Amino acid sequence: MAPSAPPPCRAGERAARCRRPWRLLALGLLSASSVLAAAPGAGAMSREEKRRLGNQVLEMFDHAYSNYMEHAYPADELMPLTCRGRVRGQEPSRGDVDDALGKFSLTLIDTLDTLVVLNKTKEFEEAVKKVITDVNLDNDIVVSVFETNIRVLGGLLGGHSVAIMLKEKGEYMQWYNGELLHMAKELGYKLLPAFNTTSGLPYPRVNLKFGVRHPEARTGTETDTCTACAGTLILEFAALSRFTGTSIFEEYARKALDFIWEKRQRSSNLVGVTINIHTGDWVRKDSGVGAGIDSYYEYLLKAYVLLGDDSFLERFNTHYDAIMRYISQPPLLLDVHIHKPMLNARTWMDSLLAFFPGLQVLKGDIRPAIETHEMLYQVIKKHNFLPEAFTTDFRVHWAQHPLRPEFAESTYFLYKATGDPYYLEVGKTLIENLNKYARVPCGFAAMKDVRTGSHEDRMDSFFLAEMFKYLYLLFADKEDMIFDIEDYIFTTEAHLLPLWLSTTNQTISKKNTTTEYTELDDSNFDWTCPNTQILFPNDPMFAQSIREPLKNVVDKSCPRGISRAEESLGSGPKPPLRARDFMASNPEHLEILKKMGVSLIHLKDGRVQLVQHAVQAASSLDAEDGLRFMQEMIELSSQQQKEQQLPPRAVQIVSHPFFGRVVLTAGPAQFGMDLSKHKAGTRGFVATIKPYNGCSEITNPEAVKEKIALMQRGQCMFAEKARNIQKAGAIGGIVIDDNEGSSSDTAPLFQMAGDGKNTDDITIPMLFLFNKEGNIILDAIREYEAVEVLLSDKAKDRATIFKGKMIPNYIIDSNLEMENMDQKLTENDSHKQNAEEAASGSQDVGAASEEPEEGGESSDVADPGSLSPANADSASVPISHQDSYVPGTEEAGAPEPACTSGDNQPQEQQTETESNSKVNWDNKVTPMESILADWNEDIEAFEMMEKDEL
Repeated sequence: MAPSAPPPCRAGERAARCRRPWRLLALGLLSASSVLAAAPGAGAMSREEKRRLGNQVLEMFDHAYSNYMEHAYPADELMPLTCRGRVRGQEPSRGDVDDALGKFSLTLIDTLDTLVVLNKTKEFEEAVKKVITDVNLDNDIVVSVFETNIRVLGGLLGGHSVAIMLKEKGEYMQWYNGELLHMAKELGYKLLPAFNTTSGLPYPRVNLKFGVRHPEARTGTETDTCTACAGTLILEFAALSRFTGTSIFEEYARKALDFIWEKRQRSSNLVGVTINIHTGDWVRKDSGVGAGIDSYYEYLLKAYVLLGDDSFLERFNTHYDAIMRYISQPPLLLDVHIHKPMLNARTWMDSLLAFFPGLQVLKGDIRPAIETHEMLYQVIKKHNFLPEAFTTDFRVHWAQHPLRPEFAESTYFLYKATGDPYYLEVGKTLIENLNKYARVPCGFAAMKDVRTGSHEDRMDSFFLAEMFKYLYLLFADKEDMIFDIEDYIFTTEAHLLPLWLSTTNQTISKKNTTTEYTELDDSNFDWTCPNTQILFPNDPMFAQSIREPLKNVVDKSCPRGISRAEESLGSGPKPPLRARDFMASNPEHLEILKKMGVSLIHLKDGRVQLVQHAVQAASSLDAEDGLRFMQEMIELSSQQQKEQQLPPRAVQIVSHPFFGRVVLTAGPAQFGMDLSKHKAGTRGFVATIKPYNGCSEITNPEAVKEKIALMQRGQCMFAEKARNIQKAGAIGGIVIDDNEGSSSDTAPLFQMAGDGKNTDDITIPMLFLFNKEGNIILDAIREYEAVEVLLSDKAKDRATIFKGKMIPNYIIDSNLEMENMDQKLTENDSHKQNAEEAASGSQDVGAASEEPEEGGESSDVADPGSLSPANADSASVPISHQDSYVPGTEEAGAPEPACTSGDNQPQEQQTETESNSKVNWDNKVTPMESILADWNEDIEAFEMMEKDEL
């Protein structure tokens, strides 16, 4: 019989007696883990295997860190494809993404405490000395207050925390005299001008040299900020106050949190995504647990853990109750409207919500944590990585993956909470995927498209700060650590703050401001000290029994989550009819439409029109449901229309020295071999044809025979080019855009259409590369002459590419020998010169068949079984509350869509210049021609959320 829970904590005892168990929860180090790990039949991973994986994590970290220090430092971040540093103002601007860069050696500062967690104390000591001597915080540059706080201020405080710990142990850092803390305080004062608002919410950006209001600041005109941006300051600012005894930092962070709490939507207890920093009005009224809000919730709970203030726990519990009531639809977490929380605000989820299962573990709510984590893992198993956003039926919504660590974080916490070795296997999968698909000679490259395996030239600082920290801790035993991790709490950037700060320099009065705004029933909250025997049953099958129903959630059924009616086992009113479930032949559905004021008009061609008259609805609530149904129907119709577009293809360079590491995003052709049906793809050496435009008979057929032909776009139809090279004996073709500087990063997916005639005679595969990607292959030919590529529907595992061929082991195995080979490849690449950079112009979306045109609109052929619009303008038909209308949908119900993806939207590109700091940045950006071109990143991706808002 499990021991009973301790008696409830009285108000005066909460902070003193009950905070320690919450700290243990916050670190995930629970007694249940050791019980379950040793449980018979649990399939525990051997100690030798755990140690091997831990060593592999160390080797991977060394590969990333050493390449940053060699090729990028003192720049903020490494560009791993071109083996150089990213210096703000010297690269095309990526919009808000670049606000994290401040010419303060971001990656090095963000990595400081990771070095100590990974037992690299000598490297840590050297890194601290470099930060002290080289880093300048007084740069005339505009940075994000949020990113600078969590990455730089948090990195300095985390580095200081472990530095004083090492000094106390007596072996390392004996010279250290708080220099990192002095830098942290200097940075803290530079961030304070951002708080000069009537509300106390900070401006989203600040100039490190001139603040906000100064004429030369180039900022201070913003009116909005995200909830997480203003609500993710308390840990770092309070720690800075407690370390230094200067209370102003903690006071400002508390004031911002108090204001957000006061402005929450009172009936739902939810907060929106963005808020006006002057008036407190919600600008975006959708609410979820992902981008824009995520770490606000995290910091409420962790602020209670670190500071012991009851009001933070009360607020978190209030919000958490609302999240589980409205947003949680196990295993999904869907955004809702703060004023109408029963209505979903969108039909997709972003990858940042992957942190939430870990937070639920800290809360002690294990079942939904397991469910959501398993759903995310199934998505990863399908795509190798978690896409930036995916729909409720698990299609890719945004295909990028910048090597985010949130899923690894939740995996670590779930393992520490349950001791289930299943989560060690999950971590092993993450390691294997990183080595197979993201590892490049100069580090690890973000994924541009998880469907094709193409790369982006970026390695964000959080990859070193968080990913390797959580993966190493996942496999490390207590004796592998040189300090007790239980003495620290993780910030949202995984920086370490010591728990003893809760009793140091308590200059802030712990006035409970929560109850000033609302009456809280104390019985609603878990004031009892957590009992791990109850939270995590002593049952090795406990977590497995929760995961099992979700095993095939992605591949087989593409489910949409469990409705609230199903959660309540059929009790209460039925949920509203959703557009995705509608069947025009279902009498019950037709009756529901009638109640909502929606009528069907049958057209002569067999389609139906949906028209809503709100006055004909049975009630005002039914009218609202009808409006939502019409909005969903338009969104669904538009989405299905987009899906008629072919997905992108991949050109993978497989010859020396690339061996499959470089993957280029290619546009498909609407004729020729369908690479999605030929999984092996087409592999061969490339050859440039004569004439280069391919518009007449090929004059060098001996060079083209049995090879993949390269040609330039222009002067004739794509199909004509294909016929000419096929006649010359080519096994495939690549058309390279003649628009100088064009790139798949800044232009929409381009499809090659036929010539209006029957193209069944074309049997070879044809792909389209924009100018920048095409130049990568052309440069490779000039450098290496013989260049072999693979044309396929998506990038192949290198072990598959080289099966049965002589190839170095490091290509196939993710082991410690990979580093040596990577260094050799880097030395070979160092002889190349820098490729020409050109600004790329946006091209029209769609398929093109006639060469002189930039690209015409492709024809939309409606699937007879789908709910597609009657014309291309249907998605833009205005909807009013009084009379809503959806033109021409098919009468048959929409079948379950395949788990495929829609296209991403391009973003406008701009160039930004910033003044130089004291460090000589130009000397570190060494020119080198890299056939791995400098690809531009997708800009301000999360701003697209506003366009998706209903």
